[in-house]
Amino acid sequence: MKRTIRDLAELQGKVVLCRVEFNVPIDEAGRILDATRIIKAIPTIEYLSQKGAKVVLLSHLGRPNGYDIRQSLWPIAVLLMKKIKASVTFCNSVIGDEVKDRINAMKNGDVLLLENVRFYKGESECDMKFAKQIASLGQIFVDDAFGVAHRENASNFGVARLLPNAIGFLMEKELNALTTFMEKPKRPFVAVLGGSKVESKIKILNRFIEVADVLLIGGAMAYAFVSAQGKSTGLLNIQRENVEIAKGILEKAQALGKKILLPVDHACVRESDPKKNVIIVENIVKDMIGYDIGPKTVRLFSDEIAKAGQIFWNGPMGWYENSRFIKGTKGIAEAIAQAKGYTLVGGGDTAAAVNSFGFAKKIDYLSTGGGATMKFIENGSLPAIDVIQEKYI
Repeated sequence: MKRTIRDLAELQGKVVLCRVEFNVPIDEAGRILDATRIIKAIPTIEYLSQKGAKVVLLSHLGRPNGYDIRQSLWPIAVLLMKKIKASVTFCNSVIGDEVKDRINAMKNGDVLLLENVRFYKGESECDMKFAKQIASLGQIFVDDAFGVAHRENASNFGVARLLPNAIGFLMEKELNALTTFMEKPKRPFVAVLGGSKVESKIKILNRFIEVADVLLIGGAMAYAFVSAQGKSTGLLNIQRENVEIAKGILEKAQALGKKILLPVDHACVRESDPKKNVIIVENIVKDMIGYDIGPKTVRLFSDEIAKAGQIFWNGPMGWYENSRFIKGTKGIAEAIAQAKGYTLVGGGDTAAAVNSFGFAKKIDYLSTGGGATMKFIENGSLPAIDVIQEKYI
């Protein structure tokens, strides 16, 4: 069991470096489009502040190649100033004398957000020189950034190796929710999996075949399974190795007595149609491209979801960002929102879809992790969590 911030005995006057996950969508005008990750980190920030710590926040935003004003954390600092009772300020650096001076000027309970750690090359490379420069700023490290816990970065994995450490409330909540969900499932356990590439989800598919009772597969990756059944996928070119992967998954499911349901109809566009009208077909023919699951599939999947004791969902059912192909993903989101069983949604795109449809409050647990959620389910641990000290009982 990992040490949490509750186990930190004396925080008064201590400089606490807190890694948070503020990688949120921001438009060109600097407006935050979805503040879920920021809001969920506030309990940890406020706890540290109320205990009299000088709270220094570390986060990344996007994947910048060096400094990029469009990916500055300044808009997030402005939001925090409105949401947190303590004094919140912003520094446009992560290391150096300016940062040290700003920290020295902090009063107990103050909060300081540093600039995007990915503006520095050493972050993603987990350069320990960079990690040491960050660690030198504080006395205690708290990791509350579950969304990047699967990555060995300087600001989480590196700093945790150099300072006394603990996890925050959000990290603790994520770990408890996912562990209970996978180790003590409520039956029948239905896993809904979508997204694009089947090759990136081999481990998670195998994991769910072992633990879940029913797998509902949609999204672009479903076409590898459709092809594995000998059916046409139209103009969509499915790599042969992905078809073989799908065949292996289907064979394993059959051997274990697990149910896999695939789309029975599809929302397609005929390439020869100049107007590109959306048509619903049960069988995709040569000049068609499938972009979403059809209404029969939504009903089929929804029936299984309604009978479930618990449901996990990761990956949209189609190209939901395009309003012409939103019905599949929205239909499944609605079915999960109305389900009587315990519901857990994981993954950045899936969580964003649920939020955009207004169903977030009807989901029992909405994980802030994308790749981290999936990696934790696959392996039961994550690098940035493994380096956190154990709780002394």
